[in-house]
Amino acid sequence: MDNKKNKQELEVSINFDTTPILYTDNISVTSNDHGIIFDVMQRVGSTNKVRIVSRLGMSRSHAKKFITECSKLLAITEEQKRDESNN
Repeated sequence: MDNKKNKQELEVSINFDTTPILYTDNISVTSNDHGIIFDVMQRVGSTNKVRIVSRLGMSRSHAKKFITECSKLLAITEEQKRDESNN
């Protein structure tokens, strides 16, 4: 099935009461031959300690797609910021 068609058919449902947004100010990425693991962390107050708030694992091929999509989104939003500051 075509990827674009598959994305259009996907309906996402989210329960905001049980699915909070977890802010991160630190991240650790590890990998092996099978995949990538992101340990998403928050600094604990003004200490030098961090707390892992979420762990995300994915295949290497999915990680490549993830990075590509993040890069596209960052490029779009950076362009929007430049346009707004020029107006």
